[in-house]
Amino acid sequence: MNILVVGGTKFAGIHLVKELLQAGHSVTIATRGKNPDPFGEKVNRIILERTSEDGIAASLLGKSYDVVYDSQAYSSNEVKYLLNAVACKKYIAVSTVSVYAPGFTTCLKESDFDPLAHPLKWCDRNDFPYDEVKRQMECAIFQAYGQIPSIAVRLPLIIGEDDYTMRLYFYIRHIVKSLPMYVDNPDTTMEFIMSHDAGKFMAWLADVDFCGGINAANCGKASLRSIIDYVESKSGVKAIISPEGEAAPLNGFPDYGVDLTVAKKLGYKFPEIIPQLHNLLDKYICDAKKEE
Repeated sequence: MNILVVGGTKFAGIHLVKELLQAGHSVTIATRGKNPDPFGEKVNRIILERTSEDGIAASLLGKSYDVVYDSQAYSSNEVKYLLNAVACKKYIAVSTVSVYAPGFTTCLKESDFDPLAHPLKWCDRNDFPYDEVKRQMECAIFQAYGQIPSIAVRLPLIIGEDDYTMRLYFYIRHIVKSLPMYVDNPDTTMEFIMSHDAGKFMAWLADVDFCGGINAANCGKASLRSIIDYVESKSGVKAIISPEGEAAPLNGFPDYGVDLTVAKKLGYKFPEIIPQLHNLLDKYICDAKKEE
């Protein structure tokens, strides 16, 4: 298939492109051209400013693809800019479990947020909080562009060695370096997905006959306390948790879990998270010990 990936030069996007190339697809990546990628002559490239309607039209107007992957859409306007310019037989966008806010439960189902029932508002990414702009992104896809077979992949926290956000590494570094940190939700249990597993699942969806929102996550959950306990055990250093410490990046996250029944019924099985999480924590411990 002829596939366009908007993004694709870092984190889960790199794994998506790798999987698509391995499957034999012809891949074009559309980015601002500011981050290098490892694909050499294996991909075609388009320079694109994702938030600019005129820029998108100049780069993509009149082009067509079998599948368009969009890892950078944050709002309804951004969906409109892209889908008004490019033709595609299928559109797959990266969404988030934050669309379920504030009604988080320990077993979130896709039906807990219906983008067809939520009022559509044309907006930019800074017009509303993150959870609402992502809801509006999905509303635009399924209400305004319902004629295009589309999937919104609802991801939890993405982690991996290539995680540029360093949110999880914050905890490990503070423990290993005996730095005080303020953690307001140590008993919060949450879902994760490894960046390579996110890329693999999204690539798999290219050939799947499905439309709508779909949850994705590695099987199993972990609490921040279990992560802290593991790092303490492996490093031999006791975490210093104090209200006077530096605020942790995942403060405020609620208890939640996602139901993976839809993906399972389609024939996809996600790997377990705990062995991969422990391997990642081991690496982060080593990295933190090497810091000056």
